[in-house]
Amino acid sequence: MSKNKVVVITGASSGLGEATARQLAGHGAKLVLGARRIERLHALAASLSLSNDAVVQTDVTELAQVRRLVDSQHRDLNRHGGDRAG
Repeated sequence: MSKNKVVVITGASSGLGEATARQLAGHGAKLVLGARRIERLHALAASLSLSNDAVVQTDVTELAQVRRLVDSQHRDLNRHGGDRAG
């Protein structure tokens, strides 16, 4: 279902966000992980064999940070010739 889809997950450093990331990674989704706790994001990314490009420190109460999170996945798609319509 999620294979070859790009999924942006906020709150990915723990709890439901982390569990969702693990579940979707197991189904082949391309993930962008956002949360405030960058060390935990890097640890999760490493455990899922994701690059550092998949990690964006994000506080969802700050609009500029949310935009940076979304923009990061757009840059990745453009870099790899993908599109959002999976």
